[in-house]
Amino acid sequence: MLGPGDFVGEGCLAGQAVRMATAKAITPVSALVIKKPEMSRVLRAEHSFSDLFVTYMLTRNIRIEEDLVDQLFNSSEKRLARILLLLARYGKDTEPQKVLHNMSQETLAEMVGTTRSRINVFMNKFRKLGFIKYNGSLEINSSLLSVVLHD
Repeated sequence: MLGPGDFVGEGCLAGQAVRMATAKAITPVSALVIKKPEMSRVLRAEHSFSDLFVTYMLTRNIRIEEDLVDQLFNSSEKRLARILLLLARYGKDTEPQKVLHNMSQETLAEMVGTTRSRINVFMNKFRKLGFIKYNGSLEINSSLLSVVLHD
């Protein structure tokens, strides 16, 4: 899940010949394309940008490690709760987005690594417990954290 100010395709800077991941927009997006030679030049010449990029890459590496642990050790239900909280940007410096628009169960299933029907079961459970509300848009209640934190 990428947001404003995030990078995609940075593997080419390290010589990655084949993309290992793809990006899929679920909301309208504006993107700036920077060619590899220009990005390399800017990283060498602009120290503040270079610091920003290195910080981003380290943060992203931590997130990938967290995703791997989540996939290996948590149930589909916990993974869905975590994904919903991440999409709502809980735990970020910015104010959480409590309402998400245009989030299909198919997309959530891809992100969680399960089927749409299992997502449907979990979403109905979360709704009945008051963790979420949905009717065209999806409203995330911070109490959903209890699903992630409960052992």
